[in-house]
Amino acid sequence: MSRSVRLVPAVVALLALTATACDGGVHGTPGGSGVRDPYFPKAGNGGYDVGHYDLALDYTPGTRRLTGTAVITARATQDLSAFDLDLAGLHVDSVTVEGRKARFNRAGQELTVRPHDDLRKGETFSTTVRYSGIPHTLTDPDGSKEGWLPTADGALGLGEPVGSMAWFPSDDHPFDKASYDITVTVPEGLQAVSNGELAGQSTRGGRTAFHWHVAQPMATYLATVAVGRFGLTRGTGPHGLPILTAVDPTQAKASEKVLAQLPAVIKWEETNFGPYPFSSTGAIVDRPDDSGYALETQNRPVFPGAPDTGTLVHELAHQWYGDSVTPKSWQDMWLNEGFATYAEWLWWEDHGGESCRQTFMDYYNGKDRTVWAFPPAKPSSAAHISDGPVYQRGAMVLQKIREKVGDDTFYAIIQGWAAAHRHGSASTADFTAYVQKKAPHQDFSEIWKDWLYGDGKPARP
Repeated sequence: MSRSVRLVPAVVALLALTATACDGGVHGTPGGSGVRDPYFPKAGNGGYDVGHYDLALDYTPGTRRLTGTAVITARATQDLSAFDLDLAGLHVDSVTVEGRKARFNRAGQELTVRPHDDLRKGETFSTTVRYSGIPHTLTDPDGSKEGWLPTADGALGLGEPVGSMAWFPSDDHPFDKASYDITVTVPEGLQAVSNGELAGQSTRGGRTAFHWHVAQPMATYLATVAVGRFGLTRGTGPHGLPILTAVDPTQAKASEKVLAQLPAVIKWEETNFGPYPFSSTGAIVDRPDDSGYALETQNRPVFPGAPDTGTLVHELAHQWYGDSVTPKSWQDMWLNEGFATYAEWLWWEDHGGESCRQTFMDYYNGKDRTVWAFPPAKPSSAAHISDGPVYQRGAMVLQKIREKVGDDTFYAIIQGWAAAHRHGSASTADFTAYVQKKAPHQDFSEIWKDWLYGDGKPARP
């Protein structure tokens, strides 16, 4: 015989309280697999914010095999039952969250992690991913190569726009920046150069480990690792700023003269853009065929062969515009490239070349119609975020602002912009609002309408 018992309210409440205590009171939902970037919708992830990456990598160029352990410290921005990391290729050996084994599965670039217990909004948690394999070289929509690039004597890790997921699991979108520790172990006799400062180096059993520390926030696409034979040179710049350059021996002679200008370039850029935003600077010069393009990797840009002065000025200007002030989405790419291109124009104006106005008119009257293919703030597709309109027409927008407000206000704008968003992220809308705030009595509607967002060549220069 069965007997039913009616539960009085006090008993119901007690049972509910007991259940809450047992499961921690967290009933999370999965974080998003992407942040809906207009050009790379699968990039990045929702539900958390990364504070620190601790990467331990072991690489052997002869076999091209990479073994890695990534410890990712993050804060949940919602109650989480699962979350995604971006990782292309490579084999995931294990995942733990807060030291407890976590379930995971793979789907394309998405590594979905299901922790043993749901995570509470605001909770800081640590995820450890152990992985291995031969990392991929990825092809961008514009046909360029990124990710993990094998070189003649090692490898080069480059991440713009989404290549970092080829060599470490991450929240691979520029909006989520973090500090880093990157330790790379390679065969003795090779160097492993990365971002930030060299915090330690040790050799054991025929292999050398290089530990690099990045204290200031860094977007994933700005992380780099260069493995190979490099000549390392240390020096100082303005205010005792540490400078470290790593140059492939085949490029040493060709690079010597231009790299000697690096302290002077930093000093000139500080005059124009404000205090240098990081704790060290420098350059990595590899062989011309290793990447085919220069990239503003944080602290020390990467160059494919000896750079010329203009390219050095351009990539170092990115330390302010792109690295410290990072775009909120890839649609805001002109905030990187327009500013760095205009830095080149300013350099030549100050060093015996054409004025910025004349350079502007050269493009306006030139025969290259691709400059007008699309507005700098609205690239036509992911394949075109690094095309001429983003660079040259983006710089033309800045020249129009300068002519509108005059030099004193213009330099207050570009220096204040770098200071206001130092180590953060910003959008085109943030920039236009900032310009209007700094020059409240000026009407910028024509510049925004015709030069920043307008299709085709504006009728008046």
